[in-house]
Amino acid sequence: MKQTLIIIVAFLQISILSVHAEYIDMQKAGANPGGTKLNTELINTTITRLNANGGGTLFFPSGTYLTGAIKMKSNITIELEAGATLLFSDNFEDYLPFVEMRHEGILMKSFCPLIYAVDAENITIKGEGKLDGQGKKWWDEFFRVIIDVNANGKRDINKYQPMWDQANDVKALYAETNEDYITSMKRRFFRPPFIQPLRCKNVRIQGVKIVNSPFWTINPEFCENVTIDGITIANPLSPNTDGINPESCRYVHISNCHISVGDDCITLKSGRDLQARKLNFPDEDITITNCTMLAGHGGVVIGSEMSGGVKKVVISNCVFDGTDRGIRIKSTRGRGGVVEDIQISNIVMKDIKEEAITLDMLYSKMPPESKSDRTPVFRNINISNMTGDNVLIPIMIRGLEESPITDITLTNINITAKQKSVFQNYKRVKMNNVFVNGEKITLE
Repeated sequence: MKQTLIIIVAFLQISILSVHAEYIDMQKAGANPGGTKLNTELINTTITRLNANGGGTLFFPSGTYLTGAIKMKSNITIELEAGATLLFSDNFEDYLPFVEMRHEGILMKSFCPLIYAVDAENITIKGEGKLDGQGKKWWDEFFRVIIDVNANGKRDINKYQPMWDQANDVKALYAETNEDYITSMKRRFFRPPFIQPLRCKNVRIQGVKIVNSPFWTINPEFCENVTIDGITIANPLSPNTDGINPESCRYVHISNCHISVGDDCITLKSGRDLQARKLNFPDEDITITNCTMLAGHGGVVIGSEMSGGVKKVVISNCVFDGTDRGIRIKSTRGRGGVVEDIQISNIVMKDIKEEAITLDMLYSKMPPESKSDRTPVFRNINISNMTGDNVLIPIMIRGLEESPITDITLTNINITAKQKSVFQNYKRVKMNNVFVNGEKITLE
């Protein structure tokens, strides 16, 4: 019996030793650092091998590594040394075949995100290096498809749009919309997000600089326990290049980030319209702290794709300098969903081109309709300890006749603005020590 136990213990020790996390220097493993030769196959086969053996790290020393879509798996870390760049190909073919993904709140099949993961856990991207999405070619094609009309007066398209139409049941994706809208979707060019983990757990992105995203930059979907810390995102003026968009996620921590982008800096979402209401997967338990937002359509935004709900959010200790809007919660008739239990505090704003604070259910011009599950709800939102210098409109609260915005508290707010605040269709809005241009404002 004693000998048998010794043999079992020895076997277990050997088994434990045989499963370990490798640390692979990718340049020594054969990756080309010159920025002209694709490393996609080497990167993905290394990820697959490490995953099969328990996990590990792909370390990229200084250099420029050209690659197509990277497909992350469980227990994998990508680490970039200072001076290292992952340069993503701008050849659209390098992001085929189409994969399951989410685009603007709709689950569909489309181009593979530049960094993609499905049903994985313990995935990390970290270091002091850079990820460059080379987005210009994607942006140019997006605009070309929208603008170009051929000799027959019809919108010009590329070969990928019919491929998208064949891969998706378009009427099912956009079930609540009319035929004209469905036809317009078939003509769109759907660009991939930069980083999209789908149904993953324990996702960490730390330290790196991310530039030139084709579309949304960091876009976890249906994920749990996401940490984004100390990163820089720099997208130039460009279409829909949001910074950080967690969508239908739980336990998200965003901190110490520096963001300047072509659309919203940080946006919380939970899917769009009927499809998302059926899934009923909210964005919840989110913290955003110690971040700086510069160029961007909005600083921290909730919506407009919030049909699954957004709740239990804390936003604190952030600076917005030059964004179009500051804090923005937006929706429209037809979305449905509930935004509730939002705490916002210790915010500094400067040179805001539109509203400093906006809670708006009239984001698009949808016609009036009876109250139903298509009607959005905003409630239980507290904003405190905020300053805003040189903004256009200090506060805008616009609910719907059938769904007033309710239970809002604004405390210790001091704003200098060029125009007056707007209040429409609200109930139980409390204002404590709210000053605009030195004058205390109240609601009768």
